[in-house]
Amino acid sequence: MKFRGHETFFIRKGWLSKGMKNVDKSPDVFVNKEDKPMDVLGIGSNMVKALRYWMQATGLTKEPRSGKRVQSFTEIGEIIYREDRYLEEQGTLALLQWHLAKNKDDATAWYYFFYVFKMKEFTRDDFVQSLKNYVLMEDASAAAAERSYQDDFNCIVNTYLPRYKTSSRYISPENNISCPLGELGLMDIASKERKLYRKNMPSSAMLPALIALAIILQAHQNEKEIEILKLLNGEGSIGRAFNMDMTLLLDTLRRIENLGAVKIIRTAGLDVIRIQTDKTALECIEQYYQDIKAA
Repeated sequence: MKFRGHETFFIRKGWLSKGMKNVDKSPDVFVNKEDKPMDVLGIGSNMVKALRYWMQATGLTKEPRSGKRVQSFTEIGEIIYREDRYLEEQGTLALLQWHLAKNKDDATAWYYFFYVFKMKEFTRDDFVQSLKNYVLMEDASAAAAERSYQDDFNCIVNTYLPRYKTSSRYISPENNISCPLGELGLMDIASKERKLYRKNMPSSAMLPALIALAIILQAHQNEKEIEILKLLNGEGSIGRAFNMDMTLLLDTLRRIENLGAVKIIRTAGLDVIRIQTDKTALECIEQYYQDIKAA
């Protein structure tokens, strides 16, 4: 379990692109003592630590657990850097969101928020107390200071809500430094007076069919038939990562079915999808970007 790896800094627009560009140039950009990371990246020391963390938490890069802590692209990171390094496509944001939400080891609060925390409307205290209880039940030795849980909650809010919605002072939307994942629409304010927040579902357009298929194939590797309830609520599921209800999930599955990649089978006892494609998750992601180029 890991808490507050972000040093209280949420992902700013342009950060991940800058990180990918510099990792491509120099895999040791975050640890190089000769070329200082702050000078190379143009951000402060705590922001450097945050960016290093976010690169891994979103599944773009990885670092060895021992030895020289250089970063290298993951397979998905390589594709994104090559095809959409400025994170302009909805499918790219969906991939980053899924990797972040399911990252129990490095982004525990995000994993808890999407995969365990059941409340649809909640305050910061609701979330923090519930997270503390979860950590004590799962692994008491991993418990962190309450301030760390609070900072994680604040960072979750800033990840999915633009500051002009959360700040008591006026901030022009044009001047707002927001997180690109906010475009997914996964969170909103239920009541500003009561400091009450709400989980939201994204629109269908935020989940392109090929990307949704890639996520399903990656989350349920080597399975040819997958229970629909497992897609909705299972570990690493697409449903939990995007706050889906059954209606949105079935709409997404029908769009994938229209590609000929799955077949929805609804019987009296068990509703499943049958995988009807030989493509891998990475091949689906590649095709998504190629289709955009061809359009």
